[in-house]
Amino acid sequence: MAPEPNTVPAPRSRPALRVAVIGGGPGGLYAAALLKRLDPAREITVWERNGPDDTFGFGVVLSDETLGGIEHADPAVYRALQDEFVRWDDIDIVHRGRTLTSGGHGFAALGRRRLLEILHERCASLGVRLRFRTPAPPAAELAESYDLVIAADGVHSLTREAHADAFAPRVTTHRCRYIWLAADFAFDAFRFEIAETEHGPMQLHGYPYAPNASTVIVEMREEVWRAAGLDACDERQSTDQCAKIFADALGGRPLRGNAVSSGGPPGFPSPWIAFRTVVNDRWSHGNTVLLGDAAHTAHFSIGSGTKLAVEDALALAACIEEQPSLDKALAAYETERRPVVESTQRAAAASLRWFEELGTCLDQPPRQFAFNLLTRSRRVTHDNLRLRDPAFTDLVERDFGCPPGTPPMFTPLRLRGLTLRNRVVVSPMDMYSAADGIPGDFHLVHLGARALGGAGLVMTEMVCVSAEGRITPGCTGLYTAEQGAAWRRVTDFVHHNSPGTAIGVQLGHSGRKGSTKLMWEGIDQPLDQGNWPLSAASALPYRSGVNQVPHALDRAGLNDIRDQFAAATQRAARSGFDLLELHCAHGYLLSGFLSPLTNHRTDSYGGSLDNRLRFPLEVFDAMRGIWPDDRPMTVRISATDWAQGGTTAEDAVEIARAFAAHGADAIDVSTGQVVADEQPEYGRSYQTPYADRIRNTLGIPVITVGAISSWDDVNSLLLAGRADLCALARPHLYDPHWTLHAAAEQDYAGPGAPWPLPYGAGSRKPPTGRTDAPKPRLTLK
Repeated sequence: MAPEPNTVPAPRSRPALRVAVIGGGPGGLYAAALLKRLDPAREITVWERNGPDDTFGFGVVLSDETLGGIEHADPAVYRALQDEFVRWDDIDIVHRGRTLTSGGHGFAALGRRRLLEILHERCASLGVRLRFRTPAPPAAELAESYDLVIAADGVHSLTREAHADAFAPRVTTHRCRYIWLAADFAFDAFRFEIAETEHGPMQLHGYPYAPNASTVIVEMREEVWRAAGLDACDERQSTDQCAKIFADALGGRPLRGNAVSSGGPPGFPSPWIAFRTVVNDRWSHGNTVLLGDAAHTAHFSIGSGTKLAVEDALALAACIEEQPSLDKALAAYETERRPVVESTQRAAAASLRWFEELGTCLDQPPRQFAFNLLTRSRRVTHDNLRLRDPAFTDLVERDFGCPPGTPPMFTPLRLRGLTLRNRVVVSPMDMYSAADGIPGDFHLVHLGARALGGAGLVMTEMVCVSAEGRITPGCTGLYTAEQGAAWRRVTDFVHHNSPGTAIGVQLGHSGRKGSTKLMWEGIDQPLDQGNWPLSAASALPYRSGVNQVPHALDRAGLNDIRDQFAAATQRAARSGFDLLELHCAHGYLLSGFLSPLTNHRTDSYGGSLDNRLRFPLEVFDAMRGIWPDDRPMTVRISATDWAQGGTTAEDAVEIARAFAAHGADAIDVSTGQVVADEQPEYGRSYQTPYADRIRNTLGIPVITVGAISSWDDVNSLLLAGRADLCALARPHLYDPHWTLHAAAEQDYAGPGAPWPLPYGAGSRKPPTGRTDAPKPRLTLK
């Protein structure tokens, strides 16, 4: 009798001699062929519910890296693929009737049906048993009689769902609908075209896969799809409608769909698909292993689905060959592949979100829009694109306003009466090193060193407006004259020793996150003794049972705190700061008013977003009325709480809109740290999409922050119009001269990054050991 679906069969310690493959897509077929080639004695069976000629999607794009792996593992398959590939270098982006072309990208594609034919032939020649139009038995049943079960049964994997408690899948459905179609002609390039219809923007992704055929994917937001009536269309109607919408791109030629071209299998689903991102905590379960889309998916806009599946197959076969037992092989396979897959999924998620939010970018200048699209996944960057197509990149830089020979990051920016000589910001970083709120020698050296390091703007840590508003006993303040004088010492040093560098102060109040230990003694943990009372929007502790319950502010308390911010603003102006930032992020007092998770008030300061904005705006207005008119003010916000029911990206736009209307000169866009049970989606420049959305929706300058580590990232984000300034924290802890070193690495020595005169001798990287040893003149055989 077969075991229950969730029973875990014991891993086999002997080699995988009998192998069952569920799913006859490229990944499953290639895994079968490789395993059979490595050991002809293996008995391998592939079950595929569809016929050999049924296919879903038309063209498949493979990278040179993937092809290299195929060449080494199976030259016969590689040679067959080489004979079929269509290759091209250009990407065409059509923006409001204007076509912009970027070259040097290098693509190779072939028809999915032909790819399957090649793999069918290879499997048959090796002796793999192929069972078409035959649903596979359940994986648990196969696991009893086979040494290895490979579940390559796709995004809707029945194997994964049957053993969900073992694999722990997380499936996210996204906001766009798309349809796979084909055209009977070959595009000259990879083509992206935007149709701005009365219902909203629609986009076409097209590329050739044969001398006389192209894949065409049409995608749009769900609400656009419904408004256009496409939700009520069958495949033929949808195909005809898409051909009309993109008639210019198609030259008036028709499109065809899967069901039209092949008849479609019984029960063929709706042609319009909502993309689903699949993530699994574990990829193996006993002697059953997930492969390809069953284990993970990556959005089609970076063309990685088949690539990942084929690479999975290569890695799985190699690990089985290398490891002494199956359980070790499956563990090694996951260890090898997971980091690669997660990196690809992060890039795919960035690309997916870019297309979801396409409407916010449409008003960008054409070349900036094209650059934004090309760099959307962060796999292609400014430096990378310069190598691929320097002429195109030069034009984008010229449109941006880069002086000749000047990288984007060293292009000046003006905010009110302040001109920043470059776009690099030393992000606020709490140092927890003050005594009684007074910045001392440590702060002078810390901030002074980073000012000497070349950044256009150096920000203080959050400077607290009262003793009760401190996070820890080591936090700085601006609530006494002595503190103001100490800050004046810091600003004088910066202005005198690094002329042209601006220094800004960030003012804030800890709210319910105060009265805690220094970070390295126990972050967010209450003091062992000497705790002070806390106040907040509502009487909700940061961590229930850990942090103290704050006092919910009444009218008198609100007035006191507003006045504390105003008094600190006066001291900041007298202390010589060039820019003032109001901290409304990270769960501190004013952030606590903005988030519905931390503001449960029933008066005029709670409830609707307008009400939740009321007190932060009152504080901002009091500060703006005091702060010198020629000096800019910014506001830091948490654009999402990373928690269900919290601040959303849409809320963030409205929060930014409100502060801009009250006189904010830029919005510093951070995320999270509002509630303890947040679930951030970390990754490279992971917070930038929120800054991008605010900037391109409202037209207000934004500062982006979060996992930006390279000067190439900074240049890319700026040129794409996703941000106006880039704030970096940890890189400046690692290297106080990060900006000057970025200039040196780009061979830039202009006014955007002048070296302090005493440091001039260090403006070139010191030489290291010789690497130019003479090469051997003879090779003996």
